[in-house]
Amino acid sequence: MQQTSSLRRKKNLLLAFDAFGTLFTPKVPVFVQYGEIARRHGVACPSDTELAKSFKNAFKLEAKEHPNYGRAVGMGASRWWENVITKTFQPYLKQNEDVPKDMISDLLTRFSTKDGYAIYRDVLPFFEMLRSRNYPASFEHPWKWDKTIVGVITNSDDRVPGVLGSLGLTIGPRRFGSIPEETKDVKVDHDISFVVLSYDVGHEKPDQRMFDAGKNMLKETFAEDANEGEKHFLEDFELLYVGDELEKDYFGAQKAGWNAVLLDRSDGHEPQHADTSITQRQVYMLDEEGNRVFKQVTAIKHLWALSNLAPA
Repeated sequence: MQQTSSLRRKKNLLLAFDAFGTLFTPKVPVFVQYGEIARRHGVACPSDTELAKSFKNAFKLEAKEHPNYGRAVGMGASRWWENVITKTFQPYLKQNEDVPKDMISDLLTRFSTKDGYAIYRDVLPFFEMLRSRNYPASFEHPWKWDKTIVGVITNSDDRVPGVLGSLGLTIGPRRFGSIPEETKDVKVDHDISFVVLSYDVGHEKPDQRMFDAGKNMLKETFAEDANEGEKHFLEDFELLYVGDELEKDYFGAQKAGWNAVLLDRSDGHEPQHADTSITQRQVYMLDEEGNRVFKQVTAIKHLWALSNLAPA
């Protein structure tokens, strides 16, 4: 029998996910794909180790020069990534040689779609299970919440909704900081009802403002839905955040007042078996004074384990 854990006594759930490393991951390391595209365009490449180092340095330099993917200076994410690509390959070009524009275009396209990413094996079945809770059935459904609203809260630029859509999830038009063009057609039954991006918020997890933005999106979800027959309030919902990073996701969410679950993706996007248990782990952290302290973390290795988190 799988372990079942209870949250508090609310019957509705706001379930939010991290994106990169939680729902999807690069098919192969980013620098490997950079090298593949570069060689296709006749650009000489160094070893994978050197290219990985060059990409990392280029990313850090561009982030320092133009924070938040260039949003603050009106650059836009596409131009920002074009600069990263150029800085990555510039050291290996001949004198007066430029990075081919077609190569940059190909890289931008690849990492805006499923061409560059793989969805984790448990993601689509998990969302199919959530959709099936609305179908007439003679069996007892594993998902016990009366109403579930799903969102994404992630440190990323504006390509994430398109990537998730290309990987097979249906994404609602609600995005923090913007108003859906077709409000009357907005429903809460998309796989993902809203998206909160650090690109739009102007801050990154573990900053509490990222998680507060998720709560604001829940309020907007019901405020805009003309077909909702009953009123729901934030106080009616448990808040649960799921991510793969300890500091930014797990403890960031907890500090913001959310329940949190750490998703262990160490098995890669093709796990050997579906381990749906919920475990309690002891991890050590450094407190503000630099002292080593131990904390308990709720962890899972498979999204289906979330079915074992039920309202009390």
